[in-house]
Amino acid sequence: MQKPATTDHPVHQLVRERWSPRAFSAQAVPHDVLRSLFEAARWAPSSSNEQPWAFIVATEEDPESHAKLLSTLVDFNQAWARHAPILAIAVSELAFVRTGKPNRNALYDTGAAVAYLTIEATVRGLFVHQMAGFDPHKAIELFSIPSGWEPISAFVIGYPGDPNSLPDPLRERELALRSRKPLAEFVMSGTWGQPAPFLRT
Repeated sequence: MQKPATTDHPVHQLVRERWSPRAFSAQAVPHDVLRSLFEAARWAPSSSNEQPWAFIVATEEDPESHAKLLSTLVDFNQAWARHAPILAIAVSELAFVRTGKPNRNALYDTGAAVAYLTIEATVRGLFVHQMAGFDPHKAIELFSIPSGWEPISAFVIGYPGDPNSLPDPLRERELALRSRKPLAEFVMSGTWGQPAPFLRT
């Protein structure tokens, strides 16, 4: 299923095509494609080139790990994510390795890495759905995540599936029109709340 964004201004096709479905096909993701997705994440920018990210990944080829990672998700997300072939958790290292000082950009940088992964996935006909709805404490326990690292987001990767496979409330959300805030609400200049002048031209 494709659901390109209706944008107010021209953007690259990849940006228009990226979205977060909940209906996923059981089709396996080839290993070489997965390697390319995480290679894209590897080349994301980060403060002082710290690269403060790590990923726990479970594929459908390892049902035990897949079920273990699935169990960290809230029930709502488990209901649909169980059908995705790839489950993952993004983890951030909260301090700089060289100095031990807090890295206030660690979460930001990890988000950038997932964004790079997501764009690479879109190029390859895959979709990524990121989730805040998971239990980070359970993830730490189940996967022995060391002190100083924080699980910040779960996500699934897969090929698009049939929206009709979803229960009614989720199917309606899957088929609904996409929307975003207008630029004037969040692109400011001069002082907070004042839209940037270039938005008026």
